Amino acid sequence: MTLTREAPPTVRRPPAGERSRRRTEGLATTLMVAPATVLYVVMLIVPVGLALYLSLTDWDGFSADPAFVGAANYVTLLDDPELRRAALVTLLVAAAGTAGLNLCGLGFALLVNGASRLNTFFRIVLFYPHVLSALVVGFLWSAILGTTGAVNNLVTTWGGEVLPFLSDPTWATVTMIAVLVWAGFGVNVVLYLAGLQAVPHSLIEAARIDGATRWQVFRNVTLPALGPSVTVNVVLSLVTLLKTYDLVVSLTAGGPAGQTQTVAYLILWNSFHDARLGFGSAQSVILMGVTAALAFVVTKLRRRGELAVHQ
Repeated sequence: MTLTREAPPTVRRPPAGERSRRRTEGLATTLMVAPATVLYVVMLIVPVGLALYLSLTDWDGFSADPAFVGAANYVTLLDDPELRRAALVTLLVAAAGTAGLNLCGLGFALLVNGASRLNTFFRIVLFYPHVLSALVVGFLWSAILGTTGAVNNLVTTWGGEVLPFLSDPTWATVTMIAVLVWAGFGVNVVLYLAGLQAVPHSLIEAARIDGATRWQVFRNVTLPALGPSVTVNVVLSLVTLLKTYDLVVSLTAGGPAGQTQTVAYLILWNSFHDARLGFGSAQSVILMGVTAALAFVVTKLRRRGELAVHQ
């Protein structure tokens, strides 16, 4: 029996014109992506890498050569009571603020959902505080709620005692969270409105025909359909609040007695006021890692909840 070797299959090369067209498309795609890639590297990768390097040094921001100290800054962080207090304040602000932003955002989105001139007007009004700079918002509410502010002037004029909105640690923390929610929930309203527009109207009509009440329609139809919107809003709110800084500067300046200092505020204070840029960079690396971890965990939990609802 004679064995014959089969000829290898011939690979058909595309015509020269097709190859030229593919090269042109690939070059065009590369050129379109290049600006975003460069911007991403310059604005994110390089600063993160620089922060990681500086966190291993003892640098005041002015000397020519940062002194390499290894993990000494991270060891110091473990025994820093000021950082622990700031971390607790930051977590409280992030947790309470995220809840407030999403409850207010969803509630007002339900109220102004629908096409009408009045709803359009209220949407603009609700979103307007977000347009203002956080520094402006802080100074505005400081003038309203401060010890000699507008509210306390009215209270003392009517014979009452000064309310410690910004002078008592508990009051100041609650006030700061309330101002953060007031200034930011307009974005949540817009995102929830987009989610409400995507809810199939046929499902709502079917539930009403079956005799479901408004609360039952919301709980069993609208809210499950808003799962992706809830995930986006929660993650965005959490990440934004974990790096709260500018409003603290203009509203409380970290007081009273440092009780409203957040981690981001402490990072800027250590880095520039105390000229400990290496130590501040170590704090920023820790904050960045914690923020990324919390965002990942929240996203996974929300997606798992969405899958459980749709099964």
